[in-house]
Amino acid sequence: MEIRVQPERFDMGAELNRFSAAQDGAGAIVSFSGIVRDVASGDLSVMEIEHYPGMTEKALAKIGAEAIARFSLSDAFILHRFGKLAANEPIMMVLTAARHRDMAFQGAEFLMDYLKSRAPFWKKEITTKGDADWVDAKDVDEVALKRWST
Repeated sequence: MEIRVQPERFDMGAELNRFSAAQDGAGAIVSFSGIVRDVASGDLSVMEIEHYPGMTEKALAKIGAEAIARFSLSDAFILHRFGKLAANEPIMMVLTAARHRDMAFQGAEFLMDYLKSRAPFWKKEITTKGDADWVDAKDVDEVALKRWST
């Protein structure tokens, strides 16, 4: 399992190819990439993402290990960016590998739901007008996360 938290842009295709090349015996690889979108007003200047180095990686490693155990994944990869990101830039990527597609899909969904609701990142939308608003958690994300409760 690999966890990366970085400010730099990444190449989704290159990351998928690198991950795929290391998967021996996997019958399925699932890839999800998140993109910064301007949903609120249409005038997003940047999305500013903050985190606590060390704490963030530890939290992501813990949930990654849980996904591997829970869904019998052969491997997982979590990449999340921080800093100032413009609309349409890649913000995160989750890759999962498993012997069977259902487990790879469920593992990826589990990780994405966690990243959206519980991962220790704080997001602020800064508009072209200079307004800055913290992005609040959404009820729909909490509902999605609850489906994984045991």
